Amino acid sequence: MSALVVVIVAAALVFDFLNGFHDAANSIATIVSTRVLSPRYAVAWAAFFNFVAFLVFGTHVATTIGIGIVHEDAAALTVILAGLVGASLWDVITWYLGLPTSSSHALIGGFAGAALAHFGFGALIWSGLRKVMIFIVVSPLLGLFLATWFSIAVHWIVRRQSPWKVDRYFRRLQLVSAGLYSLGHGGNDAQKTMGIIAILLYKAGYLAVFHVPLIVVVSCHAAIALGTLLGGWRIVKTMGMRMTRLKPIGGFCAETSGAATLFLVTMLGIPVSTTHTITGAIVGVGATHRLSAVRWGIAGRIVWAWILTVPGAALIAAATYLLIEIA
Repeated sequence: MSALVVVIVAAALVFDFLNGFHDAANSIATIVSTRVLSPRYAVAWAAFFNFVAFLVFGTHVATTIGIGIVHEDAAALTVILAGLVGASLWDVITWYLGLPTSSSHALIGGFAGAALAHFGFGALIWSGLRKVMIFIVVSPLLGLFLATWFSIAVHWIVRRQSPWKVDRYFRRLQLVSAGLYSLGHGGNDAQKTMGIIAILLYKAGYLAVFHVPLIVVVSCHAAIALGTLLGGWRIVKTMGMRMTRLKPIGGFCAETSGAATLFLVTMLGIPVSTTHTITGAIVGVGATHRLSAVRWGIAGRIVWAWILTVPGAALIAAATYLLIEIA
């Protein structure tokens, strides 16, 4: 295997690690904010389910990323490297600022931006990119819709129970919902890096046809699980403590609704943002109590970070590609 391919595979796994590190908040914010688990145990719980997700889901999302966003002719090795660098730098910048932006859309933006710099507008598969852009809006709305109605239904079911009993039951149930959400997170997010590595190996001649080898699957899940295990506390505070206050019943509803959304889109092969999904679900749960329970200023700041992610990562990746070519 050539040195350049080894470097790019390493860069992809570093990005996957950063994805888990950056997105640890998605999996554990609610379970930490409700004090069901301490941050140390919560990240271990999430990391375990991130890793075992490969036993549940296929590689439909990986296929979409690998051959559904950028045409094969435009997926040069330097394009893939520049895309990964752009996405990783965007993740580091937004992690430092404490913004729960989407690692998924950073990767897609980085890959697309580098391909544009290399090949022009003909590099992009617009139907695939359009599907991704549509679900930037759909995934948080779906999470919000499911969480709102699920929260209403659950509160109606337990309306005659004492608050003490409700809190005790849902503290236990939240362990299940957090595990399910982490399973969906690993299943959707790890596949994006799988797709990048698979197209790299295919373009470099190490695969006769595009597919995702088992070693790539396991490596990507291990990288994202390790990143989650060491995940950042900055974004946890934004997601689970500053945007709205949750009780265990609310955390359960948000995580279960987010998990249902991720299971659905992963089975359909749609790469979505786990950050967008859980944010929509948290807002939906908070809004069932009263609209003022949601701190809309913080939610608005997060939305602006989402809007800027694809073009921001694309610009960094395009600049990186041009620097590589000059060098």
